[in-house]
Amino acid sequence: MFIVNNYTLAVVFCFVTMLCWGSWGNTQKLASKSWRYELFYWDYVIGMVLFSILCGFTLGSFGTEGRSFVPDLMQASWRNIGSVALGGVIFNASNILLSASVSLAGLAVAFPLGVGIALVLGVVVNYVGAPKGDPEILFLGVALIVAAIVLNGIASAKQSGGVRNGSRKGIVLAALAGVIMAFFYRFVAAAMDLDNFADPTPGMLTPYSALFVFSVGVLLSNFLFNTWVMRRPFDGPPVSYRAYFAGSASTHLVGVLGGAIWALGTAFSYIAAGKAGAAISYALGQGAPMIAAVWGVFIWREFRGARRSVAWLLGWMFLLFICGLVLIILSGAN
Repeated sequence: MFIVNNYTLAVVFCFVTMLCWGSWGNTQKLASKSWRYELFYWDYVIGMVLFSILCGFTLGSFGTEGRSFVPDLMQASWRNIGSVALGGVIFNASNILLSASVSLAGLAVAFPLGVGIALVLGVVVNYVGAPKGDPEILFLGVALIVAAIVLNGIASAKQSGGVRNGSRKGIVLAALAGVIMAFFYRFVAAAMDLDNFADPTPGMLTPYSALFVFSVGVLLSNFLFNTWVMRRPFDGPPVSYRAYFAGSASTHLVGVLGGAIWALGTAFSYIAAGKAGAAISYALGQGAPMIAAVWGVFIWREFRGARRSVAWLLGWMFLLFICGLVLIILSGAN
């Protein structure tokens, strides 16, 4: 299987993770004109599973190092499989809650709050579980990125004229989503031998088998979580499975593409964790809100005609974000 053997390449992979995690939302934006989020989410999850299989039979099976995809799955202990699948269930619960909070409080409030909480708690959880890197530099970098996320939220709120109706419930859901999301990565990392992907401990998983089991956990839990949300949505009328099967092929493909993009970023995060460490890999990936902000500012032009104060906030946001990334990278090089 393909293995990252140097820290520089691991950082590059983490940047790909950040780009993917911050960009898949564009597919939802494209589909939102005719497609409810609950319906889009089914295609998104299917895209995750399909890409995990593709990744397993390509990068996970080529090369001479480590265990290839199928033999690795066959030898994995049920305890480790359960740990990774639980990580998928936890992620799915948090992601659906975060999406519901966006519909209630708006992206400007919900996304920075939810992901900001997930970033801070997640780095702490992952560093305690697998300490790697200089903690002072790492957490200073995380603090700067959190400050950037806060500035992004303030700028978005100013641009949109404040928080929409129903924001109180949306804020609670975003905070809950952030707390839950902080724990999913640790359950996955705990089932992988991060110190030796080339000759992993028997019973443990490699990044490729872990991604597949994780995606299956998301898919299975989606029959519970997303079905419930479809019948009792946090916002809007209920939606049926009949509406899903009535969607066009192009609409379904947009959702599948979104899931594949997210899964690509996740695969690179797991692969990089062996060299960069779980905390650093997770922290760099969770800088995704800033990538989403780049799309919003420069591509979707969501801040067109913004006041000078908003422009200053955006400028400071990007500066703090870049400085935070530099510190996180340096923390792992020490």
